[in-house]
Amino acid sequence: MITQITNVEDVATFAQHLIHVEKLSVHPDDDFADYTTYETRLPFYTEKEAELRNQLMNQCFDVCEQNNIEIYEIFYNEMEHLLVK
Repeated sequence: MITQITNVEDVATFAQHLIHVEKLSVHPDDDFADYTTYETRLPFYTEKEAELRNQLMNQCFDVCEQNNIEIYEIFYNEMEHLLVK
């Protein structure tokens, strides 16, 4: 998984990883500590894993803001690929 978000391509890569690899129905505003598994309702991520993903998402917001791009569009476009199949 990507460890730092420095450009718009990194934002898309992070979105792709969350959606296609981790199989997460993700929203950029959500705290990763709040995600739970459907079957057990236990946390999906450890505290450390959630913290890392929250930091990366904050970097995504910063990069998108600096580039005048909507983060929600990037994440929606990735989710849309799942809906079209």
